[in-house]
Amino acid sequence: MFELDSGNTAFMILAASLVLLMTPALAFFYGGMVRGKSVLNMMMMSFGALGLVSLIWVLYGYSATFGSDIGGFIGNPTEFFGLQGFTDEQSLMAGTGVPFLVAAGYQLTFAVITVALISGAIADRFKFNAWLVFAGVWVTVVYFPLAHMVWGGGLLGGGYFLADALPLPIDFAGGTVVHINAGIAGLVLAVVVGKRRGFGREPMRPHNLPFVMLGAALLWFGWFGFNAGSEFAADATAGRAWLNTTVATAVAMLAWLGTEKVRDGHATSLGAASGVVAGLVAITPAAAAVDTWGAIGIGLVAGILCALAVGLKYKFGYDDSLDVVGVHLVGGLVGTILIGFFATNENSTWYPEGAENGLFYGGGVGQLATQIIVALCAVLFSGLATLVIALILKATIGLRATEEDEVVGLDLATHGETAYESLGAGARVVTEVK
Repeated sequence: MFELDSGNTAFMILAASLVLLMTPALAFFYGGMVRGKSVLNMMMMSFGALGLVSLIWVLYGYSATFGSDIGGFIGNPTEFFGLQGFTDEQSLMAGTGVPFLVAAGYQLTFAVITVALISGAIADRFKFNAWLVFAGVWVTVVYFPLAHMVWGGGLLGGGYFLADALPLPIDFAGGTVVHINAGIAGLVLAVVVGKRRGFGREPMRPHNLPFVMLGAALLWFGWFGFNAGSEFAADATAGRAWLNTTVATAVAMLAWLGTEKVRDGHATSLGAASGVVAGLVAITPAAAAVDTWGAIGIGLVAGILCALAVGLKYKFGYDDSLDVVGVHLVGGLVGTILIGFFATNENSTWYPEGAENGLFYGGGVGQLATQIIVALCAVLFSGLATLVIALILKATIGLRATEEDEVVGLDLATHGETAYESLGAGARVVTEVK
């Protein structure tokens, strides 16, 4: 019989609120990184995802993710349609005394931020109406199935995993479901929609670095709900996740700045903000599965590799506008795979039954193999599904804004307003001249 734990319930309501804050924080982070003529459009992509995905989640998203398993790929989307017909015994968090609706609300915030993350890859050139259509289709076809496969008892978790031939995968708070998923989707969408006009020829610097740093700070604050909240209880494991999140993020920021200093001669504010997010991403899947040394190691590797990875778009010629690939895909891969080296159940109050220690803590190669396989499965599933969605939408409603709208700026062209009056006046003059 379900027994309410008011302390854990209050903790989870607070954690859900913190994770919800991450989407407006992302709007600041991304908004500051684009040019001034598209800042409102960039922020509206996050707010649009917040509105649309929230509605879809309560209608059928929760059921499709955590409903009764259908073939290992998805839950029954009608089981709790409109969040009706449930009992608190069916709560994901029933074991810690947290009611069904609180658990459903907490998971809603994960779906929202995952979709919003993708928008950074296609900044300055994507039609807003096409973005909303893409967001609704993508969360239904990609996010819900992958979340079910990893967290809802599907193919990549529970008793399904390779017929128990390998240890169970570890993804404490969303390395595969959120970051690898959004990162590879961003890459595919950026390639399909094409480069910004002038990419590689014109400077496209962030227009407001204080916005970027404010967004990174708010993301860091909200991330404690993301990672510590994934324990579903106010206990020592939540404390471990909080501490590991702080340590890994701090180290990743320092590592990113050090890499910049060696490579470019300057340690930048943009690098500090980006290093913060890279560390947050990388520690997410491992937050409660590693000790302090593991958190330091993951933060160090993530800070260096993500700082180097953001330059790949110039080498390979894809236009990932705000480095979703370099930070979220690479950071998610780093955190997920390094679990195979750093995972430890020593002095831990949380460790999934069926998982093993990492290589550096006396385990064999089994956990590392598991982590690599799950990461690759997430890349392949999300990448292929996103490609199909993007190509269909490109051939039907179209994805890209017109050349004139890109030149004028999507703020004025799409939303009829500008963040800065001087830009609005300049854009109107350009339109009149044309």
